[in-house]
Amino acid sequence: MKPRALDLFCGAGGVSMGLHRAGFDVVGVDIRPQPNYPFPFIRGDVTALDPRGFDFIWASPPCQDASIGAARWKAAGKKYPKLIEPTREKLEASGCRYVIENVVGAAIRPDLVLVGPMFGLKTWRRRHFEISGFFALQPPLPPRQGPKTTPGFVTVAGNGGHGPNRIGAFREALGIEWMTKPELREAIPPAYAQFIGEAALCHIERIAA
Repeated sequence: MKPRALDLFCGAGGVSMGLHRAGFDVVGVDIRPQPNYPFPFIRGDVTALDPRGFDFIWASPPCQDASIGAARWKAAGKKYPKLIEPTREKLEASGCRYVIENVVGAAIRPDLVLVGPMFGLKTWRRRHFEISGFFALQPPLPPRQGPKTTPGFVTVAGNGGHGPNRIGAFREALGIEWMTKPELREAIPPAYAQFIGEAALCHIERIAA
């Protein structure tokens, strides 16, 4: 039987696909409908969910509160929910090995930092990962790249992205074939989750042995 992974705030399933490729059976949870999500799905409030009973839990709380791009909206009085702290409390209480993923500036430990070129992807998409219960080795961080310096590079962001403004270019840049443009803007490349999932799986198998 495969180990089970829970993907909280799963969106359209970029993380889940990576965990699936790493060797997990994956279940996703999100408060919004996700018609393009490719695995078993639970629609519900993550903060009200009991996450126990899984071998590995991934959480990607919405990043708007920490996003640099949202600073002007926050200055205008718009408020975003702070979900990292309650999510961490829930994961710690579960006793399960877990990862919390978020953007630069979010209130998480940067135990691991990943960017697209580490995996041959044509986008930078730097993300930080707080890891508990296992470890993953940090790959060397390559020089900064972007659409202005690297031909074919794409920045896929909340404002629609920079570089070739075609959905095919966005999908290729992230290594995702099934998402719409709005879904791609919020997605984590499956390669990131596969890298971390393989490290978690090694730990699980080592403990089982």
